[in-house]
Amino acid sequence: MPSQSALKNPDGALYTTSTGAPVAEPYAVQKIGLTGPLLLQDFHHIDLLAHFDRERIPERVVHAKGAGAHGYFEVTDDITDLTCASLFSKVGNKARTTVRFSTVGGESGSADSARDPRGFAIKIRTDEGNLDWVFNNTPIFFLRDPSKFPHFIHTQKRDPQTHLKDADAFWDYFSLNPESIHQVMILFSDRGTPDGYHHMHGYSGHTFKFVNKEGKYHYVQIHLRKDGGFKTLDDATATKLAGENPDYGLQTLFEDIEAGKFPSWTAYVQTMTPEQAEKFRYNILDLTKVWPHSEFPLRKFGKLVLNENPQNYFAEIEQAAFSPSHLVPGIEPSTDPVLQSRLFSYPDTHRHRLGVNYNQLPVNAPVVPVANFQRDGFMAINNQGPRPNYQSSLIPLTYKPKPYEQVQHELWLGHANADLSYITELDFEQPRALWEKVFDDTAKEHYVSNVAGHFGNVKSPIVKQRQLSVFAAVSQDLADRIAKAIGHPPVQPLVVKPASEALRFKLTKQ
Repeated sequence: MPSQSALKNPDGALYTTSTGAPVAEPYAVQKIGLTGPLLLQDFHHIDLLAHFDRERIPERVVHAKGAGAHGYFEVTDDITDLTCASLFSKVGNKARTTVRFSTVGGESGSADSARDPRGFAIKIRTDEGNLDWVFNNTPIFFLRDPSKFPHFIHTQKRDPQTHLKDADAFWDYFSLNPESIHQVMILFSDRGTPDGYHHMHGYSGHTFKFVNKEGKYHYVQIHLRKDGGFKTLDDATATKLAGENPDYGLQTLFEDIEAGKFPSWTAYVQTMTPEQAEKFRYNILDLTKVWPHSEFPLRKFGKLVLNENPQNYFAEIEQAAFSPSHLVPGIEPSTDPVLQSRLFSYPDTHRHRLGVNYNQLPVNAPVVPVANFQRDGFMAINNQGPRPNYQSSLIPLTYKPKPYEQVQHELWLGHANADLSYITELDFEQPRALWEKVFDDTAKEHYVSNVAGHFGNVKSPIVKQRQLSVFAAVSQDLADRIAKAIGHPPVQPLVVKPASEALRFKLTKQ
C-alpha cells in the first residue's frame, strides 16, 4: 500500500522512456506480425530490460539492513568553550539532517529484530560542510585492534562451505578475543534486541576531540539519548517478530513519522582534558571501555528530531553514505586505532558501492559549494565547470585556515611497529559491574537464557570451555549459571595479566 502522503498527492505523470519520449502502452513490445520475433529497434523494451538487469548495487558488507529518515539537529546549549565548529556557534542554530539506522551482521533482507548491535549514522549539513556522526546504539564495541574487524565480521556471517550461520565460529572468535566480553554482556541482554530502530540511544563509542578557537582541545564522547527512554524486546518477542514481520523496525519508524509522532533525541557530550586522560584508569583510545558518568558527567548541547520520511528509499537512504572522516573545523579525530581505520574504510566502501563521486549524489551533497581539484569519474554531477583542475595562479581559489591551524596538540615520537593489544584484568572490570551492579534479577535471568540459547549450539568442547572461562573472569556466578543452562561442568576463570600491566594513555611516546 502506498503511503498516505503518496495517495493524497498523485502527480498524474506522463509515462515516457528514460529519454523522455512518451509511450502509449508500457506492456507492448514490437515484433514481426502476431507470432514473429521481437525487434531490436524497440528501445523502450530493451532499455527496460537492460536497466532492470542493473538495478542492484552491492549491499553494504556490514550494516546492510536499515531504515532512515530526515529531520534536523538544533543547538540547545552553548558549547563554544569546547569547539569552534560553526554549527555550535550559537544556540538555536539548526541544520538539515539525514539518519540511517541499521543492524550490523545481517544481509539486506534480514530481520530488524535480530540480536545484533545497531548502527546509528547521522549526516548533519552544516554551513562548513557535512558533519557525519557514525554511531552505534552501544557505547562500546567488540574490539580495539582494527585488523580484527574483518575476522570478526566473517564469524558473524556465513560459513564458506555450508553458507550457514555458524555458532562455533561466532563463539570461537569471542573466546579467543576476551576484550569482546563487555559488548557481549550488552549484546545478550535485552538491549541486544531494541524495540525497532527509533527507541534506542546512540553513542560515538570512539573518542573525538573538540577544539575551540584558541586551539584548546578536550577529548570527548558524544551521546544521543532517546527522549522518553529506550525500549527493548525480550528474546521471545524479537524471535516472533523476526518470523512474522522482519521489517518491523522499518515499518514502525515510517508509520510513526507519517502519523506525526516524531522521534527525538537529546545530545550530550562527555569531556576530558588531556591531563585527565593520562590519569584515567582506562585508555581513552580503547573502544571496549566507557567513561563513567560519575567522573565525566553528561553535558547537554543539542536535539535531534526526525520529522520527514524519505520520498524514495533507494535514492535517500540506500545511497546515503556516512563516514567518521566527514568532519568540520572544530572537531578532530583522536588516535583511537579503530577510528583511524574507519576514517579510510568508510569512504573506500562508498567509492566501491556508489562510485568515486558518491558525495555528489543529492542525499550526500553538502549545502555549501564544493571547490577542489577532483574531476571526472563515473557520474560526475557537479564537475565544477571551467574552474582549473590544479592549483592555479591564473584563477586561484580562496583558502581559509582553521582557527587552530598552527596549534600543536599531541606529539608522537616512536618507531614503527606491529602493535596488538593484550588482555588484562581491566578488561573485566566494567563487564563485572554490569553483571553485579546494573543487571537486576530479571535481567540476569534473561541474559543467561539468551546466551544459553545461542551458545548451546556450539559443538566444539574447546570453544565451550574457553568461552566459559571468559565468563568466569567476569563472574564465577555468571559462568556457573551459563554452564548449568547448557549442561556443562563449571569452569575456572581465564588467567590474565594484572591491571597494573595495562597499556596507559600517554600524550608523548619517548
